[in-house]
Amino acid sequence: MNQVATRARRSSTGHPRRALVILVLIFAALYAGIGATAAWGSPHGQWTPKLGLDLEGGRQITLQAQLPKGKSINSGQVNQAVDIIRQRVDGSGVSEADVSTLGSDNIVVALPGDPSEATLRSLAQSSQLAFRAVLKTAAIQPQATTPQTQPTLPMPQTAPATPKPTTAPSSSTAGPSKSATPKSTKSGANAAFPQAFAAGTAKATETAAAANKPKNASDLAWATQPVSQTWITNGLAKKGETYQSLFTAYSCNNTDAKAGPTAQQWREVAAQAPLNEPDVGCDAQAKYLMGPSEVNGAMVTNATWGQVSNSQGTQTGEIAVNLTFNGKGTTAFANVTQRLVALKGDQNRFAITVDGNIISAPTTQAAITNGQAQITGNFTQASAKSLSNQLKFGALPFSFKELTSDQISPQVGADQLQKGMIAGAIGLLLVVIYSLLQYRALGFVTVFSLLISGSLTYGAVTFLGYANNFRLSMAGVTGLIVAIGVTADSFIVYFERVRDEVRSGRPLGAAVQTGWARAKRTIIISDAVNFLSAAVLYFLSTSDVKAFAFTLGLTTVLDVLVVMTFTHPVLTLLARTEFFGNGHRWSGFDPERLGAKGVTYAGRGRVTIADRKAAEGAQI
Repeated sequence: MNQVATRARRSSTGHPRRALVILVLIFAALYAGIGATAAWGSPHGQWTPKLGLDLEGGRQITLQAQLPKGKSINSGQVNQAVDIIRQRVDGSGVSEADVSTLGSDNIVVALPGDPSEATLRSLAQSSQLAFRAVLKTAAIQPQATTPQTQPTLPMPQTAPATPKPTTAPSSSTAGPSKSATPKSTKSGANAAFPQAFAAGTAKATETAAAANKPKNASDLAWATQPVSQTWITNGLAKKGETYQSLFTAYSCNNTDAKAGPTAQQWREVAAQAPLNEPDVGCDAQAKYLMGPSEVNGAMVTNATWGQVSNSQGTQTGEIAVNLTFNGKGTTAFANVTQRLVALKGDQNRFAITVDGNIISAPTTQAAITNGQAQITGNFTQASAKSLSNQLKFGALPFSFKELTSDQISPQVGADQLQKGMIAGAIGLLLVVIYSLLQYRALGFVTVFSLLISGSLTYGAVTFLGYANNFRLSMAGVTGLIVAIGVTADSFIVYFERVRDEVRSGRPLGAAVQTGWARAKRTIIISDAVNFLSAAVLYFLSTSDVKAFAFTLGLTTVLDVLVVMTFTHPVLTLLARTEFFGNGHRWSGFDPERLGAKGVTYAGRGRVTIADRKAAEGAQI
């Protein structure tokens, strides 16, 4: 019977040392992670938190909409672009960026720190995703010095992998070759001849195109169709020219404007090509003539990135962007891959384009009917994350070009930040003084709990700066100051529960466990309400309030962790000491000072502190 009672008492006290060991491991893992990012991260991490735009300053860029000739932009499209850019910025973490409009067609983006050129470009790109069937390819001189492999669309795990093809120039074409337009002469008699010839050529092209109508997006007859008005309006083609002639003229690597349209000009116009018309584009290895888009970014419901896993579930180290299609996209993608898998050579391939750039041109090894696609290629973690964010949050109504780029100073002066830190220090000091006056030696448990909580918060904020681009703004600092009171409140609830148990006549060891069982529910419920409030603020508010809500929610989670892995275990161990266990007058658990009264049964052969006090009074 005594053994059963002893086991019950031991089980009620838990394993305080085990909880402390868990806390030490968490603490060590957090700061080891910070050290690893600072030593080996790419880019390198740091030992201090990243600061927001208001505390550190940053870069402000002005973006202007690039409109096709004859088109205009309205306020609704500008506001849509602002929302998409803001989502792209937030998708990279709580970075405290500011996005606003300027005039009728300009957008101002202010980013903290010194963002990379790739980051700035990713914000301004339209990011219209298109899946186009490849009609033919032609080799080009690659710009890169390192060879790039051709990716493949993923096969079902039961299907054997096939070797990836290499890109080779296409020597055979369908339909007539490029129709050349002769140069005009200076003779007055022949001045009207070029116009008449061009008109005749255009009519002949239209007649031939009508007689050779493509049956689907993979039909080589698209090469004989007249180019869309987009190419003509931008001066890269003439009326009557076909996509075959456009494919021949398209330059993938020209950087000399004197030699003709540059590769950048070709890409910009290719990005404007209608989805229901063919297009031309390049990757690092080849030039592509592609059919109309049958699957596009509007059909994508989600985009993520991560490492590719093989059929055994082992990560290969290759980075990929994973797409999930809606119902319409799933059906369209299944139909396209079912058609492509039966074709040979270049026509078996699928070009994936974003803003006129071909980011991948995989072969089709099997029909994909589950609405899941994976884009592989020469992605880095940064480029894959950037592309997935662009695709996830939608395409801008137009592409934007950078007008200005200026370094800006902090919006909040060092004096205001210093005053905020002083306010936090004063609040912390008042909590410490109150704890020591109210709880005496027990107040030191509060002090050390706050120090542990502060250290974990500092480490978490610093690590999130590297992992999730979290930046600490003045609003975030305010959230940390408010969290001091939230954290102290949990300790007070616990201590008062224990003191109530002592007042009822329980010995301190039993009072700690009984008080914890009751206080734990109250602490969890209180922190759950705080976390829910922070979550609502974060998802429904602007960026400034988001920072406050984020730090408040973070410290609320850490409060639960500290109370369970430090405060309660430490108090359990202290209750076993003579100073606290016997209720010393400076311990904070003096039964006489707390007004303990009555006799409480504490087990066979045991009496409570109240019993002993009563016995001592009777002897006197």
